[in-house]
Amino acid sequence: MTLQTPHGRRLFVKRHHLTVRTLEGLAEEHAFLRHLRCHGAPVVEVLGTAERGEWAYEVHPAGVGMDLYRDALSWSPFRSAVHARTAGEALARLHLAAEEFDAPRRQVQPLVASFTVFASGDPLLALEEQVAERPELAEALKDFPWREDTDRVLLPLHERLSPYLGCLAPLWTHNDWHASNLLWDADGQVATVLDFGMSDRTTAVHDLATAIERNAVQWLQPGYPVREVDAVALLEGYRSVRQLTADESAALPALLPLVHAEFALSELGYFHGVTRSPHNARLAYEYYVGHAEWFTGTDGRHLLRRLAEG
Repeated sequence: MTLQTPHGRRLFVKRHHLTVRTLEGLAEEHAFLRHLRCHGAPVVEVLGTAERGEWAYEVHPAGVGMDLYRDALSWSPFRSAVHARTAGEALARLHLAAEEFDAPRRQVQPLVASFTVFASGDPLLALEEQVAERPELAEALKDFPWREDTDRVLLPLHERLSPYLGCLAPLWTHNDWHASNLLWDADGQVATVLDFGMSDRTTAVHDLATAIERNAVQWLQPGYPVREVDAVALLEGYRSVRQLTADESAALPALLPLVHAEFALSELGYFHGVTRSPHNARLAYEYYVGHAEWFTGTDGRHLLRRLAEG
């Protein structure tokens, strides 16, 4: 909700049900925001938080810039490759600003994009542990052959990633880098970065892969059209500001097929235990398996090869 003070200042008030975000959960991402602002990142200031009944509230000033993608859903494309490149540059600058933020990963809560299961040397064991500590996810997964699907689809992909895992430095990251979370100035540059609700301690490559997955593959369209030119432009823009190491470059196409998996599990627990939506829970499970599996097909392999070429 946006409101205006008597002095003309525009504020943005965001409301969360306590089953999704508590004040303690919000404090984790707000500490990250404060660090980023202190290091020059274009993020909004946290003005305050409050808890009323079953709701938690946070207040920020409205960001600077134009909301060009206000009505765009996640997985819808940039308007141009120029915007894609600009977004890549802004993501790299955000990662540089985040480098000295050394907070531990966030407490368990819904709708946070973690990188723990597939950052592990034994992802099936790590997945079993994650399910054990999340009762709503455990209950939701009873309806699906998740062990078999993980073994069939995701573990072979993890084998390609595993040689690089020890080379990826931990970093707090945005984890939902989509055009709709960016405000733009008149020159087409990113003026403000919004919505750190999914932020957590992952790696720079995980966040870069998320940005490509969110913006270049149109998962909501039949046939999953790919905006390859946008993926390449985003990557080139990123590298123009923060050069990837050789291991990070090799890890990117290996990580991309897995980057949505853990968030899909978080969504699955949320839709089953919070919103009580069997339809959306089934979609989340289909995304857990289906997004990864798509990268083993013709279009997915082509995109991965193109990114590996740089």
